[in-house]
Amino acid sequence: MISPLASIHPNAQLGNNVTVEPFAVIHDNVVIGDGSHIMSHAVIMPFSRIGKECRIYPGAVIGAIPQDLKFIGEETSVEIGDYTTIRECVTVNRGTKDKWKTSVGSHCLLMAYVHIAHDCIVGNNVILANGVQLAGHVEVGDYAIIGGLAAANQFTRIGAHTYIGGQSAIRKDVPPFVKAAREPLSYAGINIVGLQRRNFKQEQIDIISRIYHLLFIGNHSTSTGIQRIVDELPDTELKSEILYFIQSSKIGVIKRFSKDGNED
Repeated sequence: MISPLASIHPNAQLGNNVTVEPFAVIHDNVVIGDGSHIMSHAVIMPFSRIGKECRIYPGAVIGAIPQDLKFIGEETSVEIGDYTTIRECVTVNRGTKDKWKTSVGSHCLLMAYVHIAHDCIVGNNVILANGVQLAGHVEVGDYAIIGGLAAANQFTRIGAHTYIGGQSAIRKDVPPFVKAAREPLSYAGINIVGLQRRNFKQEQIDIISRIYHLLFIGNHSTSTGIQRIVDELPDTELKSEILYFIQSSKIGVIKRFSKDGNED
């Protein structure tokens, strides 16, 4: 159902069975997939691409231009996957010429007042709780969960299957499969509950646990921990994934929290 009180540009492309409530605004050069629901006072701006069966709640703004002074009007986009829910007052900005798009995957939940800045890449099945703020160029892996009021600095990466506690300041990369909390943000164990819910086998969880034990437990550098992982553990896909993430980090990864309140 499309309300006659909605403002929809004639060039917008709406799929089958799309619902647009009164006072929603859909601009030119917008594509919305089948079965999606755009609620009252949501605004979908130019160059937005929204998948099927999405739910966009009142006050959300999708596709506004970047809050980046280097942006000079280049034709960039926002892409939202299928079955994603975007709650009240969420903002997702267009990309810049760095990546040319900002993207959010499928089956995600963006709770109220989340902000996703230009050139962020958010994977599938991600949950961003109320008030999470992602600065530009942040990458979030599949199945990551970030607690309310957490904020990520520019260019940080958050690995797949991570759990980050609320009100965290994310200044360094968070490798996959871990929990992170405290200030400064620190390793708090592996995300066992999340991995079990996603049907990881116990032997996979054991491998992940051994990798992070070698990396974080003990008074040694990250490079020493990596070398121990390479030397002492058999090659597996999980090992390769974790090592690649850590070794490709440009800003460094989080550390284990020490008893004196500093990072090890």
